[in-house]
Amino acid sequence: MPVTSDFFETEPRNWRSRLAVSVDLMRELSRHADPQEMYQVFSRRMDDLFPVTRRLSLSRRGLRHPAYRVTRFNLWKEPVNPWKETHRLPVHSGGLLADLLYADEPRLIPDVVLDPDDPATEYLAGQRSLLAIPHFDQGVGQNALILCREDPDAFPPDRIPDLVMLSNLFARATQTLVLSQAVREAYDAVDFEMRTVAEIQKALLPTATPRVAGLEVAVDYQTAKRAGGDYYDFFSLPGNRLGVLVADASGHGAPATVLMAMTHSITHTLPDPIRPGDLLTHLNAHLARRYTRPTGSFVTAFYGVFDPASGTITYASAGHSPPRLMRANGARLALNRAQRLPLGIKADEVYPEHSASIHPGDRVVFFTDGVIEATDLEGDVFGPVRIEEAISSAGTGVDTALRAVLQAWTAFTDGVPSADDRTLVVVGRVHDTPGERSG
Repeated sequence: MPVTSDFFETEPRNWRSRLAVSVDLMRELSRHADPQEMYQVFSRRMDDLFPVTRRLSLSRRGLRHPAYRVTRFNLWKEPVNPWKETHRLPVHSGGLLADLLYADEPRLIPDVVLDPDDPATEYLAGQRSLLAIPHFDQGVGQNALILCREDPDAFPPDRIPDLVMLSNLFARATQTLVLSQAVREAYDAVDFEMRTVAEIQKALLPTATPRVAGLEVAVDYQTAKRAGGDYYDFFSLPGNRLGVLVADASGHGAPATVLMAMTHSITHTLPDPIRPGDLLTHLNAHLARRYTRPTGSFVTAFYGVFDPASGTITYASAGHSPPRLMRANGARLALNRAQRLPLGIKADEVYPEHSASIHPGDRVVFFTDGVIEATDLEGDVFGPVRIEEAISSAGTGVDTALRAVLQAWTAFTDGVPSADDRTLVVVGRVHDTPGERSG
């Protein structure tokens, strides 16, 4: 004769059978991540450990006393997922089940007597023994498990504490799975939106490097997340001139991306942004008056106009890290003579200009904070000096310079995740242009 596995059987001979069933249950539950599947497994296997004739679950979430919702009932022919099909769950008011649910404590009724008009009759008719187990959330019995048997005095009181603990632990486990599933679904939705935002952001960036006689350009752009706040742009200007704008919106992720998109939009309201100071003054006025003040956000920006004919770069800066002018003769120069406040802070700020000579073989390196503020395993920052050293040790050409900086940056960070977006733009003067003035 097989040994019974009934949890309520108090004979010592029963412990091995109950232990085997418990171990099998825990092993099977560990294979499931969906709360509904997990409950179905638990319910099926609990019939081995805790055989009852009626089992129903109640909930008071979103309801007021004495209303309650029946979320599960073992005699329902078609199971209902209470987390996704709340509209299918019956709601009742008052009676024995309401009293048990709102009591906030376990209740044992050794001999049930029901009023014929009690809503519980629909679920408990013919039952004599009843055990109510509250499931606590934030200290309140928001749910309850009701177990019934057809015989009176069918639940040994000395088994109830263990059952209350086990039932609540399982309830917490399923609630955790529900929350985890909701977080995963929310993350997937946000991730999809951010992928879409990232695609839109990429569409705002130049699709190719510009071709201007006397100049060559190389670019590297990498966001720290799906989308970011770095922005660069090129403007082909009259007289074979090239405008290069590099900007960095404060913050990270979606807010920075929105600010970056607004900066792009305002920039392109000017037909030909020839004068660097005029462009930054225009950008600043619009950002500060309309967009940045409520959030305290801002944008650093550097705009330079290259004129190969005159051999100059004319520039203005709004709090941006100064680009490095790397001379062909090995000299290094920071373009820091026209610094003003970042865009979006002071609406009436005016941005002056400064010029520097650009000779054949010279290269100008634009970068954002994601390059120079990247850290290594010790917490040291990459800094602009390492940019200069990488280019100084590299060969000629903008592509060579760009690769040298990226290789140095990668070796320095050594796998440390980047916390900020990274933009590198290298512009080089490649040959003399008729009409060049010495400088």
